[in-house]
Amino acid sequence: MKLKQKVFMSGLAIAMSLGSMTAQAAPQWCASGKPIKFAEVTWESAQFFTEIARVILEKGYDCKTETITGSTAVTESALVSNDLQIWMEQWDRTDVIKKGRETGKIDLIGNILQGGTVEGWFVPDYVVKGDEARGIKPMAPDLKSVADLPKYKELFKDDEDPSKGRFLNCPTGWDCERINNQKFKAYKMAENYTNFRPGTGGALDATISSAYKRGKPVLFYYWSPAGLMGKYNFIQLEEPAFTEKCWKTVQNTTTDDVCGTATPSFKLYVGMSTPLIKEAPELVEFFKKYSIPGEIVNKTITEMGERKIGGSVAASEFMAKNKALWQQWLPADIAAKVEAKL
Repeated sequence: MKLKQKVFMSGLAIAMSLGSMTAQAAPQWCASGKPIKFAEVTWESAQFFTEIARVILEKGYDCKTETITGSTAVTESALVSNDLQIWMEQWDRTDVIKKGRETGKIDLIGNILQGGTVEGWFVPDYVVKGDEARGIKPMAPDLKSVADLPKYKELFKDDEDPSKGRFLNCPTGWDCERINNQKFKAYKMAENYTNFRPGTGGALDATISSAYKRGKPVLFYYWSPAGLMGKYNFIQLEEPAFTEKCWKTVQNTTTDDVCGTATPSFKLYVGMSTPLIKEAPELVEFFKKYSIPGEIVNKTITEMGERKIGGSVAASEFMAKNKALWQQWLPADIAAKVEAKL
């Protein structure tokens, strides 16, 4: 009888211990009832990353979440002041974020895009290789680098100034437009090319898509993660090898003494406010492991555009198709909770 009682008490102790562990699964921030507020970032990849995180926090960690709208400057400032707590797909390029890190008000966690970002100058693959299926012969089989571009200004002829080729930059005011302007100087492009800025990101995509569908030559800046990267085949032109010294001149728009360099690959982070980091270390550990291959992200963004679906639908489909991937980010009990509630 005493032996049975000991066994019973031992089992009770284990059960109580397990119950205590389960009760502690909700981070302190979430257990207090406070919602975790996400920046509602407008571009597709960030929407996708955000909605996956919200599903996991709500279903796995019993957190309430909300999204806060606003421009990049407004929401980044809100992150620093803890008026919102998470900003997905942080590129760590603005003064607001850099100052927030320096003052200890925020931190950047993890690397949510496997392989990092890709940025550069591109042409459609058929420009160099041709496309036999579409009856397109190679137009510039020897085009390999930005140094070759002067030879091909007639191929990329600018309709408004036929004496020059056209380089499709980013819209005015984008960070990449500023970088490309400096590279345009470094590569001495102005003699042979116009530096054309489309009015919007949508206009940039539309111009590239139109040229691709018609099998026409086009020279443009682009990046990954982005929808067109999952839809079409592009060739990135070689640039001088990256050096920190030249990269500083590219970033400094006040100088004309600029030297060319490839854009480095950047990590994409999760921006978290320091109060949340302190009250939810479990979420920090989750975000350190949260990482999705670039090809999946690019394909998803393409589908979001073609099917006109939002980040929440894309996130749901991703989680249904990629259980083995996202379950690696979580403790087994949290992963089981998420799967049970999907």
